[in-house]
Amino acid sequence: MTAACTLHDDTLAFTGILDRAAVAVLWPQIPRQLAGVRRFDLSAVPLVDSAGLALLAELAAMAGEGVRIDGSPEGLAELRRAYRLQDDLSFAA
Repeated sequence: MTAACTLHDDTLAFTGILDRAAVAVLWPQIPRQLAGVRRFDLSAVPLVDSAGLALLAELAAMAGEGVRIDGSPEGLAELRRAYRLQDDLSFAA
């Protein structure tokens, strides 16, 4: 399954595995103006690796405070804990 990302209103919806190969393909396709994005829909993402988490964290920072993550693909919770990221993918204090 090829990874993809679409913007719908205040939601970035991702599909496919978010790994290093997917990040290289997705990065140029993602809108740079993410003001107003408040939700990342990961419900169609089966797996996230560290590169995928880095992409999501960068996008969350670009979108600003308060991004909600919907869905819990394999690897996300463990990587969030390992990198001390909060639920909104910002760094824990």
